[in-house]
Amino acid sequence: MKSLILPLVDVKPNANGLPGLAALEKIVGALLTLGLIAAVAGVAISAIAWAIGAHSSNPHVAGRGKTGVLVSAGAAMLLGAANTLVNFFSAAGSAVQ
Repeated sequence: MKSLILPLVDVKPNANGLPGLAALEKIVGALLTLGLIAAVAGVAISAIAWAIGAHSSNPHVAGRGKTGVLVSAGAAMLLGAANTLVNFFSAAGSAVQ
């Protein structure tokens, strides 16, 4: 029985390989900024709903406001950590042998 020898593949990310990469990085940076602005708006709107629900003795609205604050804060955390998360998993993936 013959054993099959497969060639090794060693492809690394290339920052110079695509035209327009700098423009794409600017677009992604702008999307991160828009996401953070949306997260701030989500915290503000949810906090207002939470306050109105608590003041009017409406537990459903207050609960939705609390949930909105937590979701918006979590989204802001993920957006802020996006570069670090991608770099971490890229390094972890390239360490697999």
